[in-house]
Amino acid sequence: MRRVFVDANVFLRFFTQDDEGQHEKAKALFTSADSDKVELVSGPPVLFEVAWTLRSAYELPPGRILDILDAIASFPNLSLSDEATVLSAISLARESGIEFADAYIAASAQSLGVDFIATFNGKHFKRLDTALYHW
Repeated sequence: MRRVFVDANVFLRFFTQDDEGQHEKAKALFTSADSDKVELVSGPPVLFEVAWTLRSAYELPPGRILDILDAIASFPNLSLSDEATVLSAISLARESGIEFADAYIAASAQSLGVDFIATFNGKHFKRLDTALYHW
């Protein structure tokens, strides 16, 4: 089976449907995966880009962005690098109200068993059970 890495713009065209031709191509790719004709692969940087674009360009509310990230993670025949951390980050973002990227950092730190997160953006991490490094 052929493997295809999916970039953020393919997911964005599929969900936003703002370019009919590209939406149809994205839909065809995902249908091929659903029919076991291709295996899809993607990763966290793509999800960061999707979340950022949906927030900044499309002005979607955080809950809807997380719904889309959940949907991407659930696509048939899609392998996400670092999938467990991605799913944990989506859950943390929903529970805490912080952005997906910060939730991913916290989930990564947790999965790595670190003691502290060193950041100058402590206000977001204070909403989590995350110990911050004190300078």
